[in-house]
Amino acid sequence: MTINNKLISKGFILAGIMNCSVLLFSRGFTNKTINTYDPDVMSNFGMVMILIWGLAYISVAYKFQNVKWLVFIFAIEKLIYGYVWLQWITTNDVSIVYDKDKMAGIFYSIYGINDWLFCVFFLFVFIRLLRQQ
Repeated sequence: MTINNKLISKGFILAGIMNCSVLLFSRGFTNKTINTYDPDVMSNFGMVMILIWGLAYISVAYKFQNVKWLVFIFAIEKLIYGYVWLQWITTNDVSIVYDKDKMAGIFYSIYGINDWLFCVFFLFVFIRLLRQQ
């Protein structure tokens, strides 16, 4: 199966949109429940940085072939967030978050899965770019 560059570009845009969804889950950075359950990673500053990463993905969607090492950095960034989420989800009770705020509960349930999926995507794109040299 061959994945063309148009589809890869859409993947970058989707990754960006998913990161920008932090605005929805945080209700424009006003949902304090998200901050409360992981204040180091999910402070308002942390969520702004998630938004910035998302905009970075979108910014290279049609030029990803020219920034292969940046694509690799994207994969590393997603790996780190995925790992942090795995640690969080295995040491916290997400049902408590749901009881406090459903949007925050949904956010904590899915953000790491999203990060792992896009880690694989960015790694795939990076390896593909390396092989094209």
